[in-house]
Amino acid sequence: MSLITVERIKLFSTRSPWWCMIIAAVLSIGLASLATGLASGPDEAQITPAMSQFGVNLGQMVIMVMAALAVTTEYRFGTIRTSFQAVPQRAVLLLNKTVVVAGLAALVGLVASWGSWAMGYLLAGSADMAINTSAEWRLIFGQGLVYGIAAIFAIAVGILIRQSAGAIAILILWPLLVESLLPLIPKVGDDLQKWSPFTNANQFINGGQDMGLAGAEAAGASTSLSPWWALAYFAAWGIGLLVIALVTASKRDA
Repeated sequence: MSLITVERIKLFSTRSPWWCMIIAAVLSIGLASLATGLASGPDEAQITPAMSQFGVNLGQMVIMVMAALAVTTEYRFGTIRTSFQAVPQRAVLLLNKTVVVAGLAALVGLVASWGSWAMGYLLAGSADMAINTSAEWRLIFGQGLVYGIAAIFAIAVGILIRQSAGAIAILILWPLLVESLLPLIPKVGDDLQKWSPFTNANQFINGGQDMGLAGAEAAGASTSLSPWWALAYFAAWGIGLLVIALVTASKRDA
């Protein structure tokens, strides 16, 4: 039996991944329903595909929690020791876990983005929800890439922290709070925000989008990179952090 199969069985042996996937999809699609369905009257024609993705970022948070729990629960219950005894190459074992979780996260991201767009298409009435531009295609398909990389990021944090509460706190507070507060730091705050990982992930998704009723430029448009370079930068953060986590896991006690 391959390590990929083993990690897949381990992941789905508990209920938490199922609940996280369901919550991520329902949250994303439900908020898309609110964002597009409640817009009516003269504003209805201004609804855009970007508005249907209103809740997808929150779904991403849920998937990051799932990814972190895939690691931290094994440390909590001590099953990671058995896994390391069966596969002495710890980095290989954890890398296979990462492939399984990140692949699943990417799939959930696509379900959330396309489901949100489909719900917006059904509820938007006379609005033009057609996907016409390359930016709009990037918006819909790109969620899978961002979800997958965010899962890598979360797994790395889980390996390094090894405690569920601490890992989840970091993964939620960093993109939602810390990066938004960086501009408050005198002189260097704006530059720090421009080069923050999740700010660049938002640049990849939202850069060049017509935000419709929001009446503002896309989030992340102030970053220094073009959308695809922003994705590469976000991926470099995730992969770099994972490499550090794998090296650390290989050297310390389980």
